[in-house]
Amino acid sequence: MKNGFGRRLLSVNAFAAAVLVSGMAVPAAAAAPQAMKREVSADIDGRAKQVQEMVDSLYSFAEPGFQEFKTQEYITTILEQNGFTIEKGVAGIPSAWTATYTRGTGGPKIALGSDVDGLLGLSQVPGSPELKPQVEGAPGHGEGHNSGMPLIVAAALATKAAMEKHNLNGSLMIWPGIAEELLATKAFFVRAGMFDDVDASIFTHVSSTLGTGWGDSGLNGMVSVEYTFSGQTSHSAGAPWMGRSALDAVEIMNTAWNFRREHLFPSQRSHYVITEGGGQPNIVPDKASVWYYFREREFSSVRSLYEIGNRISQAAAMATDTTVESRILGYAAPNYGNRPMAEAAYANIQAIGMPQWTEADQAFTRAVQTANNRPLKPLATEVGPLTPAFTGPSLGSGSDDIGDIMWKVPTITIWFPSNIPNMIGHHTTSAIAMATPIAHKGAVTGAKAVAMTALDLLTTPSLVAEAKKFQQEVQFAEATYDPVLTPETQPAIHLNTEVMERLRPKMEPFYYDPSKYESYLDQLGIAYPPATN
Repeated sequence: MKNGFGRRLLSVNAFAAAVLVSGMAVPAAAAAPQAMKREVSADIDGRAKQVQEMVDSLYSFAEPGFQEFKTQEYITTILEQNGFTIEKGVAGIPSAWTATYTRGTGGPKIALGSDVDGLLGLSQVPGSPELKPQVEGAPGHGEGHNSGMPLIVAAALATKAAMEKHNLNGSLMIWPGIAEELLATKAFFVRAGMFDDVDASIFTHVSSTLGTGWGDSGLNGMVSVEYTFSGQTSHSAGAPWMGRSALDAVEIMNTAWNFRREHLFPSQRSHYVITEGGGQPNIVPDKASVWYYFREREFSSVRSLYEIGNRISQAAAMATDTTVESRILGYAAPNYGNRPMAEAAYANIQAIGMPQWTEADQAFTRAVQTANNRPLKPLATEVGPLTPAFTGPSLGSGSDDIGDIMWKVPTITIWFPSNIPNMIGHHTTSAIAMATPIAHKGAVTGAKAVAMTALDLLTTPSLVAEAKKFQQEVQFAEATYDPVLTPETQPAIHLNTEVMERLRPKMEPFYYDPSKYESYLDQLGIAYPPATN
């Protein structure tokens, strides 16, 4: 089956066949006691102030991929003070870490994670409906990743308290998605063995909704690769025949790739930026680089795009009498959620419901949508349906490297409502609400869903067994994990170093100080909601 067409139908049919053959219960027949879930819900409500401080602090740090060191220091300090064992620099990535808590012997090991990195150039004054950079040219949380780890911390602390009170054996491993916007680390986490002893994984991602899903999500897999051409300098006017232009090679590669697009499946997505193009026009560039993302629906088709790119780069080098080297900078597997876990989580989501939005929250939402010419849509007040397996055909999509962990251990993503509807992804509009009461309330709500589902896994061995059975008999029947990484491929930890060395001193004066201010909006003197004429 090629390029995703019909793939989702196979997922549904394979699962139905597994149910008939094995008698697998769907959904899981047992769950944690409701009284215990009410306890963790109340515990998380009691941590709402802490969640607000964490959300606002991470927003103010605004660190891009591989530079999340202030975030690391801040979050690991909180976890260590609460009895978690910290390991930094995991998988050879300095800004990565894990925090582990174990009670007793036996019981499942549950991984709880969320991304933490920001995006280059998306600095935004929070709470301002108009686009206004806080620090010109600086990174910002235009994807809302500042809200996910605070959610996970609150869920983990509440779950840990329940484990201690009710003598529940098991382990929690908290981990951050480093450089997710570069799709650059989770495959390395898997390769380094971080999830070898994990039984189940719960991941979260910011949204304007509260929900989860199972099966192939419809997202593309991806490989990120940079091609660097080497030639020979010369004087562009005096002796151009002596030069061998590396920039010419880059331009020929890009032109050839753009011609090739017509003959690729519509589900592919590919895009590039020239990262180095020479110094000045009168010197033939002897070094030039271009950075590509190749996206497709399946492992084999991602690999095929990568191989096509490699051949085109060699052809461009031959045409210009230059040489070329390539370096993989990241990889993301297609996403595949675990059905038994998703159904257990969705039952909790239905019980929790959406946050209680105020008129101020809705007024702020309208103001932001109006100021940015976005379609008007209020904050949702009802939970949507459980998202089933996508049945295609697919015209392609974005990527998320949580997919690599999904192919290692049963995993789900829980989306939580910390942003407002109809914002533009990877854009400053998606940063506006991310240090406001909307972000705070959404994170508290999401934390409850994570903690309750973690309790289900800790108290219900059959749920863990069903999750593993689904992965083995359904997910693995559809595809085999096949990353493009080689043993020599190393994480691209050099990325964004220069940016933060230059901009961090300008950003530090804007770090949130919760000891002085009730919220980040208070610190910045921003009214919520904004005054209207």
